[in-house]
Amino acid sequence: MLRMVRLSLPSGAPSLADAVVESIRAGITAGELVPGRTYSVYQLAEVLEVSRSPVREALLRLAEAGLVQIDRNRGFRVVLPRARDITEIFDIRLALEPAAARRAAELAADDEHAAIRAAFEGLGAAVHDEDRFWLADQQLHDRLMRAGGNQRAAAIIERLRATTALLGPPTTTAGRTLPEICDEHEPIVTAVLERRGADAESTMRHHLEHTGRLLARTLQRDPPGEAVSQSAPRRAAAAG
Repeated sequence: MLRMVRLSLPSGAPSLADAVVESIRAGITAGELVPGRTYSVYQLAEVLEVSRSPVREALLRLAEAGLVQIDRNRGFRVVLPRARDITEIFDIRLALEPAAARRAAELAADDEHAAIRAAFEGLGAAVHDEDRFWLADQQLHDRLMRAGGNQRAAAIIERLRATTALLGPPTTTAGRTLPEICDEHEPIVTAVLERRGADAESTMRHHLEHTGRLLARTLQRDPPGEAVSQSAPRRAAAAG
């Protein structure tokens, strides 16, 4: 049964199902929806004051991303990734993002490079505001992926980042500050804007490998449920 949880629908979502997805993600990050407990679709719809259809659609998307497990005729359970899952996620990202950075350097149009430059400047301007920083980080990586010319790959990366975003801030608690994470992006962006494809690819690879190692190591040390409960307001695990 669904205990009394505090969930609300965000404004500005493209669809009602998108809003439910974001509400569930926020509820998991804030510790309102916790691993190991079964939640009712019907009661979740009641809490959010929506019909069951957008809730079911949202849960199917989250299940596809590996964030929830649907129990037939019972409801759903939150599933948090483990160190092994993070390793697999970063293996996929390493197969897609370095190559996309190279294509962005060599093939992207000037206006796409201008958008990448603006996204990086936004990242630098947000190093003292964690919520803004992780949004800017996501936007920068998305700009790089889409400038690489593969929209499907960009969508895959967005889903993978959503999975790791539920874990809180292990990459910062493991030793990196926000300015240091911003600095890791600088050689990637510089190589892209200077159209040095090989350097863009290698610096992106280094950044992802470093982030993946830190996150996996932190998860091996701290159970996922504990990481979420200790870091409700933050999303730093999506870094990289």
